[in-house]
This record gives sequence, C-alpha cells and structure tokens, in this order.
Amino acid sequence: MAKNPVDVYVGGRLKIRRTYVGMSQERLGQYVGLTFQQIQKYEKGANRIGASRLYQFARLLNVAPAYFFEGLDAQPGMETVPGLAENPLPEIEGQPLPPEPQMTRENLELLRSFEAIRNGSLRRRVLDLVRSMALEQGPDSGNGGD
Repeated sequence: MAKNPVDVYVGGRLKIRRTYVGMSQERLGQYVGLTFQQIQKYEKGANRIGASRLYQFARLLNVAPAYFFEGLDAQPGMETVPGLAENPLPEIEGQPLPPEPQMTRENLELLRSFEAIRNGSLRRRVLDLVRSMALEQGPDSGNGGD
C-alpha cells in the first residue's frame, strides 16, 4: 500500500522537530514507550500517527499539535488529498506565497545557533548581516558559487 502524503508530511515534521531539539529516535521512543524503529516508521510516513500519540509528541517536543500540519497545504500534490482546501491561496496582497523552507540539517543548526544568542542587539546584527549577504548574492544565484 502506498504511503499517504499527509502521513509522510506529519512524520517529516516530527523528525524536523526531534532533530531540532537534539533528541534521538531512541530517546523519543523511550519517553513514549516505543522502539526507535517505530519512531522511524512514523517519521518516514510508513505508519500513521494517531491523534493521542501526536498530542503526546507535541507535549514532549514543546509545540502545538498544529505544528505537525503547518505548511501542509503548500506542498506539491496535496491538492489531490481529500479533505484539504480545494483552492489554497496562491498569493497574499498580490505577492506570491514563498515556498516552504527546506529544513536541512544545516538550516536547523543555523537556527539553533541563532536562537542561542541571548543578546538582542547581537541577534539583530547577525540578522542584518545575513540579510545583506543574501541581497548581495541576488535572487538568481545558485547554491554553489563564489
């Protein structure tokens, strides 16, 4: 049987959050009384996460249950999943909606490090630096180049 795209998405969000907080599959499994193999199946979307288990994960990982569904309707192919909005908003105030950011290990590490900066002034300076670097690069530059 094919994996349900919603289960795959929710499992991916579980993995992102678990990784972001620095928790292993084994540790998460211990907290909820499951094996790491079961956590792995959830994260890959091979097994569907029940509502009570999803709520348990949300509590443990300090997010609202809705976190696991954020950005779901913006994913390619989701328009064919029954029960989702038939006409998602393509734009807001004339501006196209940006794509869902890719949550790579590098992005998670950058976000975790940024959030560890306690000094508000320093955080603002780091943000300004990153913004200026992105603007200098321009929107059409690829991933690779110096």
